[in-house]
Amino acid sequence: MGKLGFLAGMAAGYVLGARAGKQRYAQIKTVSGKVWNSQPVQKQVASAKEAARTKAAPVVADLVGDAAKTTAARLRAQRTVASETISSTAATPTPEADAWSTPPAGDDPWAAASRP
Repeated sequence: MGKLGFLAGMAAGYVLGARAGKQRYAQIKTVSGKVWNSQPVQKQVASAKEAARTKAAPVVADLVGDAAKTTAARLRAQRTVASETISSTAATPTPEADAWSTPPAGDDPWAAASRP
């Protein structure tokens, strides 16, 4: 692979660096532009764009939707653990409570783990 890459680099350097190479590049660019803009090529380009728009887009949309649903379900499962859910009977701090005070631990495992 090293020799092939070296040879490709030498050829590209010649085409872009030498005066004859610049003329050859202009010739290649002109010919490729004519081929690209020809009627048969543009007909196939339009056909490929239409096929991608009508056939592939719904399939891709379904795949992306399925992947998003799977990922969302996986993230929800990782985030919610039965022992860590917040109960509705948890003590709420009163407005008079100091912001730095520690609320009662109760059955909250996070509060119990963070106490000194």
